[in-house]
Amino acid sequence: MNEHPLTAALSLQRAGAPRVGGDRIRLLEAIARHGTIAGAAREVGLSYKTAWDSVGTLNNLFEQPLVEAAPGGRTGGNARVTEAGHALIAGFDLLEAALGKALGVLQGGVASPEKALNTLWSLTMRTSNRNTLRCTVTSVTLGAVNAEVELALTDGHSLTAVITERSATDMGLAPGVEVFALIKASFVMLAAGGDPGRISACNRLTGIVAARTDGPVNSEIILDLGNCKSITAVITHTSADALGLAPGVPATALFKASHVILAMP
Repeated sequence: MNEHPLTAALSLQRAGAPRVGGDRIRLLEAIARHGTIAGAAREVGLSYKTAWDSVGTLNNLFEQPLVEAAPGGRTGGNARVTEAGHALIAGFDLLEAALGKALGVLQGGVASPEKALNTLWSLTMRTSNRNTLRCTVTSVTLGAVNAEVELALTDGHSLTAVITERSATDMGLAPGVEVFALIKASFVMLAAGGDPGRISACNRLTGIVAARTDGPVNSEIILDLGNCKSITAVITHTSADALGLAPGVPATALFKASHVILAMP
């Protein structure tokens, strides 16, 4: 008998989106029990920043927010797992149960493991982009070489992406199609306040600074866009100081349409 039985870990992924594994589901469960992100972070052994970033990633991945933080949530206020969040937890538990059954079949030496593997759900593409935003296509303008794709992010925010005409055609982009917009944090510029003036970057997302983490050279700025959506920028520490960026301060994220990568769910 093998002293080291097979083990398996379930993860859910959409094309172009980060992995959602059991660690993030356990975090959601802990938030539901404690009613705060800080308390949940302590239970699952995460730093507060890591837990908050995980919540932001989950909210950006799904059409409806999974966690809603009450005023003061980043400094110890209340947080609530939404109906969509509870549905994800329940669905993940069901898939984990199916994975366990499939693993049992495999360990039993079944001649046709396809029977077990067919019970599993897997979406395989991974991404290192800090910003992965779920959007809906509102219009597509095709050119000879490139295509301009307009996207709705929230009720008050929209994005523009410029990709090749062939990519737009191959992806079947059309109004109503859901996509993920991927933007590297280093591509995001920031301007203080809500009106950056005349600038060539066509993507402008205004929000409130939710967090600032300083390193020796750079600062990571998380901008709360409302509706539980956020965008992260990495700029120099000197620039962050010069702009007066701190939690609670309004700011605008700026980035070029050509810096937006689109991926299908």
